[in-house]
Amino acid sequence: MKRLSIVAPLYNEKDSIPILAQTLSRLAIRLAPQYELECILVDDGSKDGTSDEAATQFASFPRVVLVRHERNRGPGAAVRTGFGRATGDVICTIDSDCTFDPLNIPLMLKVMDDQKVDIVTASPYHPAGGVENVPPWRLLLSRGASVIYRHVSACKLYTYTSFMRVYRRRVIDTVPFDRDGFAGFTEILLRAAQQGYKVAEMPMVLKSRATGASKMKVLQTVRTHLGLMTLAAWWRISDRKMGPAALAKGTARNS
Repeated sequence: MKRLSIVAPLYNEKDSIPILAQTLSRLAIRLAPQYELECILVDDGSKDGTSDEAATQFASFPRVVLVRHERNRGPGAAVRTGFGRATGDVICTIDSDCTFDPLNIPLMLKVMDDQKVDIVTASPYHPAGGVENVPPWRLLLSRGASVIYRHVSACKLYTYTSFMRVYRRRVIDTVPFDRDGFAGFTEILLRAAQQGYKVAEMPMVLKSRATGASKMKVLQTVRTHLGLMTLAAWWRISDRKMGPAALAKGTARNS
């Protein structure tokens, strides 16, 4: 049996924890007997009793790791902490509010195996994806960023900002990223593609939160994305300048 590690960053998500626990309990049943489920919950400096609620709701789970940051550091930092504790052959990041349905993970695993890729990302902006009741400001920021990334990056996708992804273990072990905020999820995707890892999209519906409010710091997120867009464009230009022969030598040297 393989092990699948779910990494979920939590920040003042006490009201979302019961739904998350119920959903992941159902997921464990769907994954068995092919996968054993491990839950890595990272409380990113919550002040509302999130850790206590998580400890209660996940008490019956066979494999749970609950980590707590003393202060809020951002979802990117929380996921980095979670990656460091995950022991799975496959690692999946999810939104703690289940705005992407975690019960779609078995389908993402099938895409990973069928297409022989290293990363599968949920894609609401794929022509076959969709959004439901998402606040206009969030949709504008996320969809707009994805449109720009598609133009400037060598990695051609419809969605670059999704939390929900499935990674093979080797990606987590070899692709560093240092952005602490929401843009960290875009950074690891771009860096993995730059290192030659294959990415596939799975069309999915992004829904609005059932409880709580978004924790995104909008101006900080925009600034970080602008920096990443510049980096992605530079990588694309540099690769073109190097040419196929030089790139092939560099790939062989790094393998």
